[in-house]
Amino acid sequence: MSRRKTSVKRPIFADARYDSQTVSKFINAMMLKGKKSTAERIFYGAMDLVESRTNQPGVNVFKQALANLKPVVEVKSRRVGGATYQVPVEVRPERRTALAMRWLISLARGANQKSISEKLAAEIVAASKGEANAVKKKEDTHRMADANKAFAHYRW
Repeated sequence: MSRRKTSVKRPIFADARYDSQTVSKFINAMMLKGKKSTAERIFYGAMDLVESRTNQPGVNVFKQALANLKPVVEVKSRRVGGATYQVPVEVRPERRTALAMRWLISLARGANQKSISEKLAAEIVAASKGEANAVKKKEDTHRMADANKAFAHYRW
């Protein structure tokens, strides 16, 4: 157990357009080299595209996409004796949203459309329907945890 003080979570302020902390966290996660205004422009552009494609409020589609991407279990490496086991563990709520955001951003950046806003909008719409690459990543994580269920007694 650590003897240091536990770090205090800093409050994250809601964003200007949707008044949502989740959106603000997503923009912060998307930001590169401290360019927040660029990240905001990309995200809000993607939300406009999502609204035009789905005829629903963009933030609702975004939250549905995140809900579809949040993993429940993941595997962590645990060394016992000379062997390393992949032990399935439950994911904390903050880490669930962080993983979902990270997967959404990384797979949107890797897609091949014209602009990053279009890539992000396409990934959000597909994730809200449950058919994105990020959903596949979540299912792979769950499958890996299910396959290693035998080592669950090594949980710490």
